[in-house]
Amino acid sequence: MHALLDLKDVPQLADLPNPPGQLFFIGKPHKQLFQNCVSIVGSRQITEYGKRVIELLVPKLVFEKKVIISGFMRGVDQYAHRACVENGGKTIAVLGWGIDTILSPEDKKLADDIVSHGGILLSEWQTQRSTLWTFPVRNRIVAALAQEVYIIEAGLKSGSLITANWAIKLKRKLFAVPGSVTSRVSEGTNMLIANGLAKMWCGIQQPTQKSSDDPILHALEQEPLTINQLSRNLNKPIAELGASLSLLLLSGQLVERDGVYYKK
Repeated sequence: MHALLDLKDVPQLADLPNPPGQLFFIGKPHKQLFQNCVSIVGSRQITEYGKRVIELLVPKLVFEKKVIISGFMRGVDQYAHRACVENGGKTIAVLGWGIDTILSPEDKKLADDIVSHGGILLSEWQTQRSTLWTFPVRNRIVAALAQEVYIIEAGLKSGSLITANWAIKLKRKLFAVPGSVTSRVSEGTNMLIANGLAKMWCGIQQPTQKSSDDPILHALEQEPLTINQLSRNLNKPIAELGASLSLLLLSGQLVERDGVYYKK
């Protein structure tokens, strides 16, 4: 453990109206580590859809030499940290508690993997225990350190929306991943997109572009259908279809009335 007593190595934090006076860390930080950062945050209740999104997004960012920042919480945060390490990237875990806090064996292993791959654990406290106020305070650092912030999954009361709000205030690029209209952990991300607060991230190939090869669009060309009918016709689970339908609705290729989907 060491202490950074000034902001020379992390000038992005000077954008905050209330920057931390000092930062404690585990690992070997250097100036270059903070120069090309992207934050990935989201729900603690990560879904299989959220995992697939991270598995698609993180390798792309690592290939682009981005450093992945997240908050080291169970769910989206730790899945993003782990995916980064597994793809040979560097990641910064910004903690919502003091740097001297004893971690569980599972968390300790992930922390060790982060450090051994050139990343760091970071906190503005040395001995502070986690409380309801420490996580929102931590979130401002997660947003400030990054050039881009990605919200993978978030409910309407998710702490990730605090990070999103800081990203907007600090003029960071904000992306949100659209999800199923029936999923509680996508209500927050869908709201950010619908209100024009975040740019919709739809994957490397931008799958919301019109395509005659999309089986959903092809099925709806024949007749309007409910999600249950689509599930039977396409032999796909409703949960998987829900995410795809959300993308198509948000991109304006479909409309939905009383549970029935129509192709525009």
